Amino acid sequence: QAQLVESGGGLVQAGGSLRLSCAPSGSIFSFVSMGWYRQVPGKQRELVAAITSVGSINYGDSVKGRFTISRDAAKNTVYLQMNSLKPEDTAHYYCNVRTLGRTYWGQGTQVTVSS
Repeated sequence: QAQLVESGGGLVQAGGSLRLSCAPSGSIFSFVSMGWYRQVPGKQRELVAAITSVGSINYGDSVKGRFTISRDAAKNTVYLQMNSLKPEDTAHYYCNVRTLGRTYWGQGTQVTVSS
């Protein structure tokens, strides 16, 4: 069974940058979208960014203009470049892959932005 392997989280000062990566450890077929969500304790998980199999991209309103999602089809890897980070971006970030048959979630990676 495929799992999602995330990397790239960590601690950064406000204004800094981080890049998250996510790739499946096994085969995932009929990919519909790949993306990132984030969650802080006590709040709902929210969309950060997602890219579909035809290249359509959606961003959460709070990250537009600062974050960029991209996908390397050859590596089947999705990236999230996060620039101009703010303390309010602090959250646990989860990779998400949707197929025709199911939805996969990664374990998540913590991003902490200090002021």
